[in-house]
Amino acid sequence: MSAATRILLVEDDPALHANILEALKAEDFNVASAYDGQIAEKMMQREQFQCIILDINLPGKNGLELCRELRHRDEKVPVLLLTAFGELDDKVAGYDAGADDYLTKPFYMRELTLRLRALLKRGDEDSKARSSDRIVVGDLLIHPATAGVSRQGKDISLTPREYQILLKLVKNPGELVPKKELVEEIWGRSVDINTNTVEVYINFLRNKVDKPFGKSSIKTKIGYGYYYEV
Repeated sequence: MSAATRILLVEDDPALHANILEALKAEDFNVASAYDGQIAEKMMQREQFQCIILDINLPGKNGLELCRELRHRDEKVPVLLLTAFGELDDKVAGYDAGADDYLTKPFYMRELTLRLRALLKRGDEDSKARSSDRIVVGDLLIHPATAGVSRQGKDISLTPREYQILLKLVKNPGELVPKKELVEEIWGRSVDINTNTVEVYINFLRNKVDKPFGKSSIKTKIGYGYYYEV
């Protein structure tokens, strides 16, 4: 991992914080850390990170608040949420706040580092893709150079994960993308992602890309996957 790859770890449990820090440094990550939400907020305002690992239950300011505020300033930096909660509603709240991935405690450190590497790899691929020309699919316009998305002339704000999924669907309009392929393409083969997570993201995309414009372009083939219909 490049020394320029800077990770922010925000976790208030001293023992878990120390274990994560040790695991990340063993993988040669360049890590800054904080135990308090307000301190983390100042660090995020001062410095550019390539990924942020963020606990939800923090003193000062919780992780969901931090994630929402970060997304107003930076839509691209990947955020991995850590929490003791594992119910779907809690995951939806995390993704709705702008998180890219979600890990429920307790977890294996190996799983954490795999997910982190998947997020960083996807970010690198997105950067390369941004050198491409614009993508026009019907009335949907994507500018890879900025990861900007608009429809009918109106800008659409997407999280990095939402953007990645949409880009995968629109590259070949009308072509079915199986759920398994979508998971492997977006999260990586080494990461175990529940299909409910994909469904949550598809629902977010429909609420942003389709419904405000009276469209239903993102289609589901039950039991198989998704496709974008022009």
